[in-house]
Amino acid sequence: MANFHLMVQGTTSDAGKSTLVTALCRLLARRGLSVAPFKPQNMALNSAVTREGHEIGRAQAVQAYAAGIEPHVDMNPILLKPNTDTGAQVIIHGKAIGNMNAVGYHQYKHIAKQAALDSYYRLAEQYDAIIIEGAGSPAEINLRDRDIANMGFAEAIDCPVIIIADIDKGGVFAHLVGTLDLLSQSEQDRVIGFVINRFRGDLSLLQPGLDWLEQRTGKPVLGVLPYLKGFYLESEDAVAHSPIKEHHATKLNVVIPIMPRTSNHTDWDALKLHPEVQVTLVKENSSIPPADLVILPGSKSVQSDLAFLRQQGWQGYLQKHLRYDGKLMGICGGFQMLGETIYDHHGLENDQKGTKSAGLGYIPMTTTLEKEKQLTQQIGKLIALDEKTTVTGYEIHCGISQFHHPITSLIELENGQFDGFISPDKAIIGTYLHGIFDHPEALNRLLMWAGLNPTNTFHYDHYRNTQINRLANNTESQLDLNALIERCKHFR
Repeated sequence: MANFHLMVQGTTSDAGKSTLVTALCRLLARRGLSVAPFKPQNMALNSAVTREGHEIGRAQAVQAYAAGIEPHVDMNPILLKPNTDTGAQVIIHGKAIGNMNAVGYHQYKHIAKQAALDSYYRLAEQYDAIIIEGAGSPAEINLRDRDIANMGFAEAIDCPVIIIADIDKGGVFAHLVGTLDLLSQSEQDRVIGFVINRFRGDLSLLQPGLDWLEQRTGKPVLGVLPYLKGFYLESEDAVAHSPIKEHHATKLNVVIPIMPRTSNHTDWDALKLHPEVQVTLVKENSSIPPADLVILPGSKSVQSDLAFLRQQGWQGYLQKHLRYDGKLMGICGGFQMLGETIYDHHGLENDQKGTKSAGLGYIPMTTTLEKEKQLTQQIGKLIALDEKTTVTGYEIHCGISQFHHPITSLIELENGQFDGFISPDKAIIGTYLHGIFDHPEALNRLLMWAGLNPTNTFHYDHYRNTQINRLANNTESQLDLNALIERCKHFR
């Protein structure tokens, strides 16, 4: 069994749980320990595909990368992907079992809990340490019954907990004290300390508050982590804003609509980080600026998001954009939207069987949504633009697309199959591959297609690794890792 385990819970969503788990995975791996991340239940539209063809939350894939190991389905046994305001697709051990509303899933939790426990114990047999991430807040009273995401799981495996709070949000002492007070006595007893995240300024000015907090709760403050300006880490779920760059530095303007069910929004991270590219994310009821390239992203609910785009005026905008020599790209759900028709015979997206939607009509293609989800890591060549250019990515989609007449494929995959589409005038491309911009060769070639001749090659993977090291170094300087390990080992 693992030598020790630790659960990181937060006072709120986006308090820094994923970030701290990522840092701890890298720090423990540096010490020669085999360490695995684990999140029993994740609700997110940003997912990843494992080598074995299972779907897990993106954050756990990033944390596995930080730990120097291959992502595995046991690191996130339960994934919920919202497709309406009250319902979600439920994924257990990497495979979708169907859609459930909140009440239905609450009744299902006793089964889901066993799936989470099975995964946890399998990991504990293989690794020296398990760093567990909670979800939301443990003080959400309405979710305490049958909880498997926070204290309910910690109690099931008898695990120590640290609680992290984001001081940048304000009210950090109220968040920590209030969260602790709303826990049961047994839950409070397993909290071994607090971490305060994103602090700016002179720590001496915060010290009286830290002293009061420790006296008030009897729990130590294990670390105060400074705000890291310009820090990048792949987002677990929320769509991250793009940095605004100096106008003279950017040479290509990319515009992306943010739809109600936009998924896998890390697809454009390499673009927004590229020094010569400005990415503008257009949200609901916002004006749409001119663009060199428009990307229609992935979607968990393609038909409703397509209706949203029409309601927001995107259909007319795209017609004008293409008329003035702009480039257009669709990824996964966005690719399906560029076709002629989308069928949902089984009611996979909204429980209404037999629905049919007209696509935007730029690709002679019909898409039928099927129950079996395609989950595959891919590698290939970007043959439509350059036969030598390597491209990597992964597929997550229920749609099966068929073309009405012969077309030019965008990519030849290593397995001999083909993916995607490029129009005869090379103005429109589509692909099922998420992460298509991540490989430096593919990024350069796609930027050239869009109208930019990059002066430098941007290596996304190197940048990501550098940022994780920066995070780990910062955490190590402000948190006594030796003391934390000892507290975990001697818990109880």
